[in-house]
Amino acid sequence: MARGTRAPHDLYSPERPTAVIVSGAGADGAYHAGALKALHEAGVKVDLVAGRGIGAFGAVLFAMDGAAPLWEPTGFWHKVSQAPGYRLRWPYRLTSWALVASAGILVSPLVLLVGALVVWPLAVGAGLLGLEQSRGIAQGYGDVVAWAFAPDHVPSWVARLILLVVATLALALAAGAAVAALRAPRRQQGNPFWRLLGAPVDSAIFASLAVGALWDLMRGGATAARPGAADLSQRAADLLASSVNQPGHRDLLLAVHDLDARRDLVFGLVAGEPGKRLFPGPPGPAGRRAEAFDLGSTAKSALVDVLSGALTLPGVSEPHPMRFAGESVWRGEVHRLADRPAALSRLLEEAAAAGMEQAIVITGAPEPGGPHELEPPRVDPRGRVGEWLAGEEAAAVRDGVRYAQAHFHTVFVIRPAHNPVAALDLQGADDRASDRHCSLRDLVDRGYDDAHRLFIEPALGAAGERVRGTTW
Repeated sequence: MARGTRAPHDLYSPERPTAVIVSGAGADGAYHAGALKALHEAGVKVDLVAGRGIGAFGAVLFAMDGAAPLWEPTGFWHKVSQAPGYRLRWPYRLTSWALVASAGILVSPLVLLVGALVVWPLAVGAGLLGLEQSRGIAQGYGDVVAWAFAPDHVPSWVARLILLVVATLALALAAGAAVAALRAPRRQQGNPFWRLLGAPVDSAIFASLAVGALWDLMRGGATAARPGAADLSQRAADLLASSVNQPGHRDLLLAVHDLDARRDLVFGLVAGEPGKRLFPGPPGPAGRRAEAFDLGSTAKSALVDVLSGALTLPGVSEPHPMRFAGESVWRGEVHRLADRPAALSRLLEEAAAAGMEQAIVITGAPEPGGPHELEPPRVDPRGRVGEWLAGEEAAAVRDGVRYAQAHFHTVFVIRPAHNPVAALDLQGADDRASDRHCSLRDLVDRGYDDAHRLFIEPALGAAGERVRGTTW
């Protein structure tokens, strides 16, 4: 389906229940922010908002009617661009520093030899000027080099220093692995070497920034310290539940992947009969209760864990551990959570089951290109992960929209025609197409413009003309 077009059998109608599905990872959230701002300003009636990845964070704030910090110039994405965000975990950084230090120690004797390139011209110049010290300069430096390269001096020092660096690195990695093993919810298995290093990318920093922004929204102008994850989750769930049956209320759905259960988990707060169908109590089917959890009752303390899991990059980050409630199907087990791009289809399925008839999908992944649109692949780690995530996201959007066309009256997709910023480019990226730097602020503006171009102007304009024509 072309960008921003509708399903062929119906037009957008403000009277039909509408769901906004936000999907993406990392920097895609800046694009989501701009699109959500446009929907908010246009007064689009949204009955349900759902998200996965960084879209889960935007969905929670939008459901609370507090998404303004996402698009404000000094809001969340401005802070993210100034923070480290996703970065290599400390074992990998420590190993890199140790390799650099060892290489510096190893080549340090060459500095003395290179110094001869400076001393020799000085000695020659002094000789040409008739200075008596010319011979002493060269002779003195030669004595220093001879002393340094004696067997008991620099050669032995280099070996000892390299051994010290390697031993320090090994002890630090072993201590870190021991602490991680003690904190692990259950026994781990695998090659001991990989236990020392673990997953390469740290997602916890970015998740902490998002949870901090959620707390800033909830505490308002108060100066209270951020509570624990369970307490903050319960407060957020109570705030969401307090708006049920109130004007402007939006139901909420979040999706995250459970690596241990090998299934997508759905968390949400949906009012009325649809909520009872989506989140059945103990008399309901055990299979459904194993993957669907009500944030308004049985899973009130899980919201922060769900957000942290949704912001965990699949495959390259340590999964986020979450302990289920003792009265749940999982009986207090600790499972590992991470994002899964293809969970977009699951959110559309759940939104359709909740009674939604129209879907607006917001994604930061541009539509796949055609022939003669190849670009040089990125070789840096951030770029490699970003390209993989972008490909997964584009495929997930394609599959999700195909599903939605068969189950919704109207489907709109808001996505950029071109996006040079990969998921991990939280400080922005250089755009080869325009020969300029694209920042997260630019991505927010692009999402805002695309939402107007692809949905607000064609859809709301057509709906308004239809209403006027009916009135006449």
